[in-house]
Amino acid sequence: MDTTEKMKTENLNAWFGPKQALKEITLSIKANVVTAIIGPSGCGKSTFIRTLNRMHELVPEARISGQVLLDGQNIYADEVDPVQIRRRVGMVFQKPNPFPTMSIYDNVAAGLKLAGAKKGQALDEIVQKSLQQATLWDEVKDDLRKPGTSISGGQQQRLCIARALAVNPEVILMDEPCSALDPIATAKIETLIRQLAENYTVVIVTHNMQQAARVSDFTAFFYLGKLIEYGETNALFENPKSELTEKYITGKFG
Repeated sequence: MDTTEKMKTENLNAWFGPKQALKEITLSIKANVVTAIIGPSGCGKSTFIRTLNRMHELVPEARISGQVLLDGQNIYADEVDPVQIRRRVGMVFQKPNPFPTMSIYDNVAAGLKLAGAKKGQALDEIVQKSLQQATLWDEVKDDLRKPGTSISGGQQQRLCIARALAVNPEVILMDEPCSALDPIATAKIETLIRQLAENYTVVIVTHNMQQAARVSDFTAFFYLGKLIEYGETNALFENPKSELTEKYITGKFG
């Protein structure tokens, strides 16, 4: 397993107004593996991944202190363009959110068109490749002009993954990507997550510990805004070092 560091947070704190959501988080995220973030509701999981691509700052009165490094560069440095960071670090949300007024094709192409891509064969090829990577091409290739919202929920979530992949990110963040899906759609997304880790660094927030155990290589356990434990997934689940971790994964609280 490649253990090169792709991203790192150092003494990361985050606030919403006076409420502190993250406390002194120092965490190394490895390249080309799946890292799962687990913990009870309200522990800071979603806030954490939103700091990794500067989406946290889009919330009124939100702020951070500390550093978030991408390939060793602090993404919050003054000279860094947050739009560029969000291209390099893509995001897939909890509920599938295709752009409702756009076709399947245009949903995938949206980010590229914003960046100035013109219609043509090159764009067609990227759209096809992205849908193939998201294991959706065979299901929608004859319906590319239909609205993105006309397909099932599980297909919509894979469409959102294709949309994230189209701009060629390096890191893909997923915030509980299966929580709105049925078991069959969930299994497809989980298989896809494993495949994506061959070419991308993937960070997934999940409240489902079985899912974390199935899809991730490393797991971080958060509690009340703090990082309690982090390590290889098998070790963390089979032999947790912290009593809090053990209580959470055995269902004693959460």
